[in-house]
Amino acid sequence: MTEVSGKQKADRKVKKARYESPLPKDKSSKLKPVTASNLKGKEKAKEVDGASSQSSQQSILPTSFKVIAGSYEKLLYGLEGTASSSESGYEFHLKPIFIFPAHVSHIKAVAASPGGKWLATGSADEIVKVWDLARRKEIGGLMHHEGSITYLEFPSRSHLLSASEDGTLCLFHARDWVVLRTFKGHKGRVNSVAVHPSGKIALSVGQDRMLRMWDLMRGKGSASIKLGKEGEIVRWSLRGVFFVVQYHSSLEIFSTDMVLRHTLSHASRIHSVRFCRWTDNGGELMLVAAEDKKVSVYRFLEDPEKPPSIIAEMVGHSNRVKAVEALEVAVPEPETKTKNARKSTTIVCTISSDGNIFVYDLAALHHGTTELVQLRPVAEYDTKGTRLTCLTVTENRSKEETDDRDAKIGKRKRVEDQEDSGEEVQGKGEEEEEEEEE
Repeated sequence: MTEVSGKQKADRKVKKARYESPLPKDKSSKLKPVTASNLKGKEKAKEVDGASSQSSQQSILPTSFKVIAGSYEKLLYGLEGTASSSESGYEFHLKPIFIFPAHVSHIKAVAASPGGKWLATGSADEIVKVWDLARRKEIGGLMHHEGSITYLEFPSRSHLLSASEDGTLCLFHARDWVVLRTFKGHKGRVNSVAVHPSGKIALSVGQDRMLRMWDLMRGKGSASIKLGKEGEIVRWSLRGVFFVVQYHSSLEIFSTDMVLRHTLSHASRIHSVRFCRWTDNGGELMLVAAEDKKVSVYRFLEDPEKPPSIIAEMVGHSNRVKAVEALEVAVPEPETKTKNARKSTTIVCTISSDGNIFVYDLAALHHGTTELVQLRPVAEYDTKGTRLTCLTVTENRSKEETDDRDAKIGKRKRVEDQEDSGEEVQGKGEEEEEEEEE
């Protein structure tokens, strides 16, 4: 394993942005609405370009996928998911591609970069490990945190965001793995982080019962509000028009102007929340995994004043569902040719304390359904009693598929890397470094 030494840590500080006080001292500080008017001209243009690029990416879907799960037993499981044609349409299959102990303590967080090149794993051993998924090789260990890793996410292919029990968030550059930003403000453990679809801001909740907003572009906090209770999960919707904060068995839905719109009381303690696109009508669904051994599927109506309702349940697990993830994939044509054959679907993967990894197909959930639908797994893998803790799902593309995808989308990798790498941060003068130390 390639570890980051103390000397490298010292060198890395030169490349870190100047730290500014993340929060105003005024306790009445409120979060600002996330609107296009908050962005400058260049940023607006970049966001519009990013939105069109995202739309293009959705039209080029992977034909297979990878499921990676961590466990209390320190084991990391990697599965390959594929779809094959059948008389009735298509069917899914899961097969293991790797199983090994990845850390010296239990694994608490996993994340894969868009496109599936990088995998990051975080543990109670305070280390974030980076892996090359295609080569199945460890790249190194990031030891910037001084507490257990609680959350990991790749906001883009060129950045990794981590959170820890030490109360900090770190933004790494996914090329040389230096720390571009360190965000300080939480007093105690950071439980969850959510990056806005624009990639410019993030929300976090923690043990201090605060909701904090971070400016990822400037490397500092924007504002904070008191929640009054400890938020365990925060998630943006797919379009970034609202977000959800979870506490124990309840969910609070906020609009972008930070107004509480709805409060939902779930049947049991919640462990995971994810949003996904409903393939049939393009709407958004919220997946809620809980102690009741199932995943509840909430549908959001066009009228934001109306609360979401449960339209389906994913059943099959015999113990609590610990995590849920979703991914849109392409499916093969059926053996029997049909006129309106489905070309894509959204798969949902779940892990449970019963040791099972399930895959569900949202194609079974039809638009206009009025009765509660029960969805059963279309593929599964049994880890034989392993206590699974965290999950990520990503594309499984060959190098040829990736190159073809990038060519069709028209991505300029070199330009993107220069824009996103934070090279302007590396070019800061000594004057700002001295101010940081003061």
